This record gives sequence, structure tokens and C-alpha cells, in this order.
Amino acid sequence: MDGYKESIRGKVALVTGGAGAIGSNLTRSVAELDAKAVVVLDDLSAGYEWNVPRLSNVLFVKGSVLDEVALKRVFGEKPDIVFHLAAFFANQNSVDYPEKDLLTNGLGTLRVFEYCALAGVERVIYASSGCSIYGSSAPLPLKEDFMSMHLTTPYQITKMLGELYANFFHHHLGLRVVKTRFFNSYGPGEVPGEYRNVIPNFIYWALQRQPLPFTGAGDETRDFTYVTDIVDALLRAAWFEGAVGREMNIASGHETNILEMAHQVNRLAENPAGICQAQRRVWDTKKRLLASIERAKDLLGYEPKVDFQTGLKRTIQWFRENWEDIVRSARFPPGMSSAVRPVSEDGLKSLELLDRTQQSQPVA
Repeated sequence: MDGYKESIRGKVALVTGGAGAIGSNLTRSVAELDAKAVVVLDDLSAGYEWNVPRLSNVLFVKGSVLDEVALKRVFGEKPDIVFHLAAFFANQNSVDYPEKDLLTNGLGTLRVFEYCALAGVERVIYASSGCSIYGSSAPLPLKEDFMSMHLTTPYQITKMLGELYANFFHHHLGLRVVKTRFFNSYGPGEVPGEYRNVIPNFIYWALQRQPLPFTGAGDETRDFTYVTDIVDALLRAAWFEGAVGREMNIASGHETNILEMAHQVNRLAENPAGICQAQRRVWDTKKRLLASIERAKDLLGYEPKVDFQTGLKRTIQWFRENWEDIVRSARFPPGMSSAVRPVSEDGLKSLELLDRTQQSQPVA
């Protein structure tokens, strides 16, 4: 077994946000590597208890990183490794609720680091966001040393804040922190919703024979990263010494055209409804995203293994296998968010698209 995987055996790991897509996949991987225990802390504001693996060495605690009673409970299990994934996700959500974003991503992260320092944990892995902190003017491919003060959402600001707190705790208190910057994660475990990522929402609508609302001009790209590749990077970050105190991009290292991705989803889901034009959100200023993953390769031996076509097929299969749970959990509530404004001048309303036929079944 690889050394970084073998190092998990017999350890206690804490995963904040462990009921989310990345967190639940990470929890399963750590548990199956014979960890002594995997403690999941999640308030279920964006995660789902049915997503948490039902394994004998997994302990689920419902609670927030803002709740000191919950933090005392999970740190009472004496974790050796802490994966801090809990966040108020994501950009549009933070625009609509900036104070909640600051509390969770700012104060919540500060409290997690404080408890880590007091408990003397061996390693802390902080989940940052490469899609957020580089701003819109960074040269491609995005490299870790570039800094931007031109951030356009509270989520971007507080993800950078978390990295700055990580720097403080590492340099001032010796906390062994690794900062991982995720790019456009997708895969099994991510339930669609008003504030979720584009791929699960597109799959959800495509399986219901609805047109996919596209907000761009057709030349936009993203660096989509399959969830198991992110999990592998997190496991590596918990082991390799050279990663401590450093920040690194965790991405596929490839650009994928978003419009072509929408067409791929429709083809794989056998959706004849096509796409419709939607209004671009004010904060969405990035035409292209492409990350350099050279630092992660050098420090972690990270090498993404799942190509986009394979990852998309696996994700759609997960949707089909878990459709009842997904339909029950997906939420697209009405409101004034720019995420639910009219999608085109011909009268189509995104609210109607998002809220229609919640209980319909996908076509096999």
C-alpha cells in the first residue's frame, strides 16, 4: 500500500463538512483505509446525513463549526488529523447572505484552528478555493504565488481569510497546516440546489427533460476536477512533509468548455430539450479557468487519474442510483437571488425551470 494511505491506519480523523460531496467521499476513503475512527461534523445546512457512509468506524455529529459544544464533542475524540472542509458554500449564497458567510468561513475556521492548536493535532488540511481567491485578472495557468485584492464575492474574501488564518496559526503557533485550493469539483455525492455547482444542476435538469440554462457566450472554460482525485490529494496532504505551511492547487490541469459540457450532459442523459440562454450573474467575471498543478505534483506526487468524460458518466450513474434521495433533498426555493432571474427575453423563467416537476423520475 502507498505510504500516504498506510499512514491513515489506526488514526482518528475529523472531517468538518463530512456530509457534503467531497467530505463524504473523503470520509469513506479514510474509513476504508482502516482509520481507528472518522468523526464527521456537519450541520446539514448544505450536506445530507444519507450521504455519510454507514461504516462501523464512522461517527456522525450534527453540529456547526460555530458551536463550541459541538467542537468540544468532536475534539474530545482526540483527532490526529483534521480535514477542515466545512464552509458556507458558495459564491451566490455569500452574495445573498454575506454575514452568514463571514461567520462560518471566517469565525468558524478560526475556531477550528484554535481547537486544533489546543488539541495538538498532527496535521490540518484546509479546503480553500482556487476558483475564488485568484480574482479575475490572474494569468493562466493559475499559479499559487499570484495574489489578488480584486475579489468579487464574500465567499472569495472569506476563503482567502481562511488561508491567512492558516498562515497565522502555522507561523505563530506551529500548527501544521496545509492549504489545498480546489477547482470546480464534481462527482458522486453532490446534491443539486439553488447554490450548488453547475454540473449536478445540469444533470438534475437533463434527467427531467428540461433545457439547461446557460449563462455564457459559449467560449467559457473551467478546470473540472473529479471528486476522487481531490480525495487522493487530501490524503497525500495529510502525509507529505513538504506540504506543511504551503498552498497548492488541486485541479485536473485541463480546460473544459462549459457549453460543450452542457451538450455532453444532454447526450449522456438522453435529454432532447437542449439549452436555453440565462442571464449572467454579476460576480461571474471569469471567462476561463485553468490551474497549474505542478506544485501539487512536486510536493504531493499528485496526479489526477479520472478524465472528464469518465467522471461525467460516473456522476450521472450515481444520480440514477440515488434519484429518490436526490429529488427529496434538492432545493430550488423562490426568492430574489440573481440565480433565479429570468433566463431569456422569450418569457422562459429560470424559477419555472428550477422548480418544475420536483417529483418526476429520470428517463432510463
